[in-house]
Amino acid sequence: MSPIERAKRVRLLVCDVDGVLTDGRIIYGTDGFEAKAFHTLDGLGMQALKGAGIGVQWLTARSSDIVTRRAEELGISVLQGIRDKGAGIASICQSKNVSSEEIAYMGDDWLDLPALTRVGFACAVPNASPAVKARAHWISEARGGQGAVRELAEFILAAQGKLDEAIAPYLGVTLQ
Repeated sequence: MSPIERAKRVRLLVCDVDGVLTDGRIIYGTDGFEAKAFHTLDGLGMQALKGAGIGVQWLTARSSDIVTRRAEELGISVLQGIRDKGAGIASICQSKNVSSEEIAYMGDDWLDLPALTRVGFACAVPNASPAVKARAHWISEARGGQGAVRELAEFILAAQGKLDEAIAPYLGVTLQ
């Protein structure tokens, strides 16, 4: 099945955080300070998916107040501290009432493999582990933390015929 056909079935996008929504770097200061950088392109892309009726969920093995804060800003659910991402996907399917075939998952490292192999549309960033890229149905051109999730959001919206509708408000037009 082609990536476009897979994207047409997506009802929920689940993303890893470190290496997908960020560039994977974690900055620590001696005073307990921790920093990660999120790209605004990804934020707007996830908002566009939500506006088109496609859910968004984050699933990460680490736990971080920074991730909680960004997810709250965007109104996105996040499961943190989940090392078994296959079990995480099963839990999400049950709580969100979606089948695994209706989920797109974007990851970058070995911890993502159990999720990637259980979903209908497995996606990766180009700087992902070779094992992840080998199992992906689609790989973004943008690197993790550089708009990769936005690129995926636009791909899904285009496949479902919803991209023009998502862009229309920014052009000051209403589509009939």
